[in-house]
Amino acid sequence: MTGRVFVAVLLVAALAAVPAFSAGQAEPEEVELTIAGRDGAFGDALNLAADLYTEENPDVSFEILELSGPELLEQTVIELRGDTGAFDIVMVDDPFLPQMQEAGWLRDLDAMYEERGLEIDDDLIDNVVTLGRYPYDEDGTLYALPYVGNVALFAYRHDIAEQYGYPELATWDDALGLAREIDEHEPDKDPVLFRGVAGNPIVTGFMPIFAAHGAEVLDDDGEPAFDTPEALAAVEFFLELARYAPEGVVSYESAQVADALMAGRGVIANEVWPGWIGDLEDPEVSEVVGQVEVTTPPAQVEPPSPLLGIWLLAIPEAAEHPDEAFDFLRFITSGEVQAELAAETGQAPTTVSAHQEEELVEEYHWFPGQLEALQEGVARPRTDYWAEIEDVLGDHLQQALIGDINAEEALDLTQERVIEIME
Repeated sequence: MTGRVFVAVLLVAALAAVPAFSAGQAEPEEVELTIAGRDGAFGDALNLAADLYTEENPDVSFEILELSGPELLEQTVIELRGDTGAFDIVMVDDPFLPQMQEAGWLRDLDAMYEERGLEIDDDLIDNVVTLGRYPYDEDGTLYALPYVGNVALFAYRHDIAEQYGYPELATWDDALGLAREIDEHEPDKDPVLFRGVAGNPIVTGFMPIFAAHGAEVLDDDGEPAFDTPEALAAVEFFLELARYAPEGVVSYESAQVADALMAGRGVIANEVWPGWIGDLEDPEVSEVVGQVEVTTPPAQVEPPSPLLGIWLLAIPEAAEHPDEAFDFLRFITSGEVQAELAAETGQAPTTVSAHQEEELVEEYHWFPGQLEALQEGVARPRTDYWAEIEDVLGDHLQQALIGDINAEEALDLTQERVIEIME
């Protein structure tokens, strides 16, 4: 089946599923839904979904604000705090949902399902649905649905790994062993790639190593836990692995990681996200077609711990059109539409069925591993202080990476500062 035919089939299936969402109005009034969303590829996918919905529901149109991450958070907080009703739907980065719901800004979706005699689509991946609940557990009340299945993956050149006796990189020790081999025998290669910029970038790539070593940001009592043997082992391992990163890695961002990987220089990438690797199998862009394994991060003393970065969709309490907004949330998170968005834009789905579509798996061979990562993934800590904690940890990790401080000093400084922040 060609891509064009595949998309057409999905479109028919998606639109066939919609009438049940919006039936019952003999003469529907025209409604404009205002969505506070992200820019870039996220915005492209959101606009596509809106167009598909309007084709079946011509009485509903959309105004979509395409904002950067910081702009989206700022505008959402301003409007929701002011109870203005300016937004019918808001796109939410999952670690910020608890703060929004502590303030009581979002509608109870469990109640909306119950009022309509409906149930949550069981095609949605359970682990990511939980991220939309508050309190954060499977019994918490649902306030948002998962829209983008963002998760940190791990990539490596399987052809080179096999050459050096590693049929797979099952543990972080395996990754370190391969890096040492590459460093010794392949001078034109970068054994390890990761984002080294302070703050969110370096922390995001480090967290799967941190969790795999059994370390935690907060202990069971919600107190900072950077002063543990597990945390020290994780940072020491990270610094050892970083010895095999390219010079200048402290300034690496996502573009540098993706470029080095697709140019054939990079062998191991500690962290790749679905949006970085859409062109990995495009021979016009990539020099490593068919040579890169994209999978869950390795295990160590604990099982693989992929870091989740899910984008959610929620309905503000003050929304002017909550019924139509709810219909659209169900539509855009359906398996058919999630598959369509993946086919057209490469966006990571949040449903099981979309990850198993034969044509999509053929185009994005990492979808089975991505599904596993979403099912096993670990959420960023559910605390109002996460953004500040991330900045502190990231600053000290980079100082250790540069060599200004050692692993123990980095953790001592982080522990001390995070205690102050949380007091």
